Amino acid sequence: MAMETLRDSCIRAFLDLVAERSFERLSVGEVAERAGVPLSQMRLAYASRDDLLDDHARAIDRQVLSEGGPADWGDEPAQERRFEILMRRLDALEPHRAAVASLLASARRNPRLAAGLLKTAVRSQRWMLAAAGLDATGLRGDVRAHGLAILFGRVVNTWLKDEDPGLSRTMAFLDEELRSGAKLLGMMDDLVFLAVPWRTRRRADRAPDAQPPGDAEVMAPPAA
Repeated sequence: MAMETLRDSCIRAFLDLVAERSFERLSVGEVAERAGVPLSQMRLAYASRDDLLDDHARAIDRQVLSEGGPADWGDEPAQERRFEILMRRLDALEPHRAAVASLLASARRNPRLAAGLLKTAVRSQRWMLAAAGLDATGLRGDVRAHGLAILFGRVVNTWLKDEDPGLSRTMAFLDEELRSGAKLLGMMDDLVFLAVPWRTRRRADRAPDAQPPGDAEVMAPPAA
């Protein structure tokens, strides 16, 4: 069996089983049996259940990214880009709604699983920011990715309860969260800016053709 086919089979089996029972009660042997692959072959692709979770997240990332990237947005405001990207992610998760609900229920009882899911979510949100054409690098990128991961987790909880095929409740909640989150992230960006040594900031912010400052400017305190 080709490695890609093996991975697809294992991920499908894993999600089906997680939808039926809790993550804590699931073994890699059961996944291999449901997937119809020898355990020895599954071990070539996965070392643990955590690897299966990571691979599923990467598959969702790829699906969202395949629908368009930074070059496709034109003059679309950042708020609209974030909204569209996160709705695409929910669309990609739709076939796995029962598995997502089961995983979140397990995470509430299992701090280790919760920490692992958050780490995976932050990594995925870096890619979502990149797809939206927004900066996901450095300390600012860390802040934005963590903030968006937490925000998206709250949106997922609403999405799981939304029975409207048009997801009107989910979209309204996402829009509200993004508006509130934009203010919070803006304040956090300001804190990140203040945390960077002011001379480093001045060098980074200075125009390429600006003249080097004189001694008086170097000794002056940073502007508020």
